[in-house]
Amino acid sequence: MNTDITASAKPEYPVLDRNPEFTKVVGNFNTLDYCRFITLTGVSVTVGYLSGIKPGLKGPSMVTGGLIGLMGGFMYAYQNSAGRLMGFFPNEGEVARYQKRDFSS
Repeated sequence: MNTDITASAKPEYPVLDRNPEFTKVVGNFNTLDYCRFITLTGVSVTVGYLSGIKPGLKGPSMVTGGLIGLMGGFMYAYQNSAGRLMGFFPNEGEVARYQKRDFSS
């Protein structure tokens, strides 16, 4: 089984880093990534609370929902950030930032 993503899909946008490190991807989070991360976490906490009302498990249900939302929101933001660095998502802001950094050196 071939798990190499480059074998099945080619980047449509400029590639800034073919295999970015974890710290580089997290450092590349933009405002929209943080908004999605926080929104997904907040919605999950609310859904967890509401789903725990009937059985009387509001607290544990809310915490569980919040943890699931926290992990899901982080993974969604990470996927978008990594996709921009690898050229799979639109990345005009990142390209401009990296070009500015290269010219100032």
